[in-house]
Amino acid sequence: MISEKITYVGVNDRNIDLFEGQYIVPNGMAYNSYIIEDDKIAVMDTVDANFGDEWLENIKEALGTKNPDYLIVQHMEPDHSANIGKFTEAYPNAVVVATDKAFVMMQKFFGTDYADRRIAVKDGDSLSLGNRILTFCTAPMVHWPEVMMTYDSTDKVLFSADAFGKFGALDADEDWDCEARRYYFGIVGKYGVQVQAVLAKLGGLDVQTICPLHGPVLTENLGYYIDLYNTWSSYGVESEGVVICYTSVYGNTKKAVEMLAEELKKNGCAKVAVNDLARCDMAEAVEDAFRYGKIVLASTTYNGDIFPFMREFINELTERGYRNRKIGIIENGSWAPLVAKKITKAFESSKDIAFAETTVTIHSAMKDINIEQIKSLAKELA
Repeated sequence: MISEKITYVGVNDRNIDLFEGQYIVPNGMAYNSYIIEDDKIAVMDTVDANFGDEWLENIKEALGTKNPDYLIVQHMEPDHSANIGKFTEAYPNAVVVATDKAFVMMQKFFGTDYADRRIAVKDGDSLSLGNRILTFCTAPMVHWPEVMMTYDSTDKVLFSADAFGKFGALDADEDWDCEARRYYFGIVGKYGVQVQAVLAKLGGLDVQTICPLHGPVLTENLGYYIDLYNTWSSYGVESEGVVICYTSVYGNTKKAVEMLAEELKKNGCAKVAVNDLARCDMAEAVEDAFRYGKIVLASTTYNGDIFPFMREFINELTERGYRNRKIGIIENGSWAPLVAKKITKAFESSKDIAFAETTVTIHSAMKDINIEQIKSLAKELA
């Protein structure tokens, strides 16, 4: 129970290996759905296609002989909308509530826009369930264009769609920050401006509980979670430290990275995170890149370009609006090291990027001059 009149009816998915076909989720996923009971009854969102029967059983168990009056669809991504059809078949008198854009998507997904049983809502519209009023806040591009959030002023609950969500099933014993950060920057990170706009709209509400579509219901220290979202969406620096992301073919670039990590620690850098881009979870490396204010990109030259894993990593950053960071570069090339030039060009459209004065240039294997360059770069970054 979320409150006396709000019940959780979502499901845990422990079978999934990749979320959205790309994000490793070793602890599964939660697809959250909620029931709000008053004179009228509203169900908040559906769940993934594989769990429709379980979800409907959860609803039946929660309501007994009562029937829902509304299905409120906040987000049309299939992990939340796939069972709209099953719900409307099970409850033929229920009305579907969503934005105009959501109904357009329903037509595309399901071949119907429920024209005979729908309420299309706009930003600021409200729906009375009797003693309580639900108010809708549109949240376009957080992270699809049709998204809306819903505020229940009676229990002071914000149903936040995908915002404030995280990877992991609800029975997973894991830190919220890490998997919420990886989720945010992987999925929502490109839309920081839009997240900031929604946070501004929500700022005047008295929110005491946040009910997201993924992850746990948040009931305590809400300022902490909101502050993190504000930092993430404004591309601010969450933690002091340096992240080093590298690719290495024969180990020479890796040696330089290991030396730099030690030098940074000697110079008082409390946190140094190192990611081997060929072997790590790329989403974890992206998360680190946005968490810390300084990053070192270390790569071999490959076919006259940046090594493929590093090139893809940089694409992941720039696609998500990477900004407000300092970048150090370690390049390696046996006859034509080109990485520094290529990396600099890759970030030329990024905002508020500063490059370290020291560039480490290795010709095949480490030399004494490289040791001095690494020491200089460490002092500059620390």
